[in-house]
Amino acid sequence: MHFAVCIKQVPDTAEVKIDPETNTLVRAGVESMANPYDITALEAALGLKEKYGARVTALSMGPPQADSVLRQALSMGADDAVLLCDRAFAGADTLATSYTLSKAIETLGTVEPVDLVLCGKQAIDGDTAQTGPGIAARLGLTQFTYVLDVEWLDPGKRRLQARRKVEGGMEVISGPLPALLSVELEMATPRRASLPMLIASLRAEIKVWDAKAIGARADLVGIKGSPTWVKAIASPQLHRAGPKWDAAESVSAAVSAALGELFSDRDFEAGFAKGWKAEG
Repeated sequence: MHFAVCIKQVPDTAEVKIDPETNTLVRAGVESMANPYDITALEAALGLKEKYGARVTALSMGPPQADSVLRQALSMGADDAVLLCDRAFAGADTLATSYTLSKAIETLGTVEPVDLVLCGKQAIDGDTAQTGPGIAARLGLTQFTYVLDVEWLDPGKRRLQARRKVEGGMEVISGPLPALLSVELEMATPRRASLPMLIASLRAEIKVWDAKAIGARADLVGIKGSPTWVKAIASPQLHRAGPKWDAAESVSAAVSAALGELFSDRDFEAGFAKGWKAEG
């Protein structure tokens, strides 16, 4: 069996910067890391590999420095790694990203068919949860979203059963392979790489594919293939913390002080009086 895991390099969300001209993320000079949801997906793939036997290929789309997340994947136990790197891929939204990744998975499949694609539920920089479903739709894969556990996988019957999160509970569903899983953080705890694996990952060769290598159309990748445009970006206003009152000694005194503070605001007092009259 052959599993493909999509891993995104994301900026540290505490250090996010935006280019005011293009309204896109500025990645230069910002600390980056592997998307936590995708690393969970990788751990899930490695667990399935150990249980059922498979080859795991890690995929990432990004600039040359994104090879660091692929080396992390190799250090954890991935068998192969491919970096999709081309200036044409820059500025992609989720539609263009899912197209690029699906073309790469198709290219992987020409050598060894891909039975299962795994990715995180979402990336922490965009939080859209759209790329995984987009890949599944483009490749015609059975789609399992918000996955918490793979209960069983039958390579002979080419079926899989998973438990997924739904509002108010969980759902158990099954379907045929090939399939795509987008996973929750609760699905697995990523392992720590051993020292020999870390050293091997630093020496490993990472394949680099451009748009031509995966047969991607120029009008469907990067900014050209992205119909989503950010109209404007604004930073939220910082507000001072509100006052606090200690009710340990006297609840009534704390309540009186709080009400006094509220009614010192004329707008609040006027709104309260208006509401009181309406109720009366």
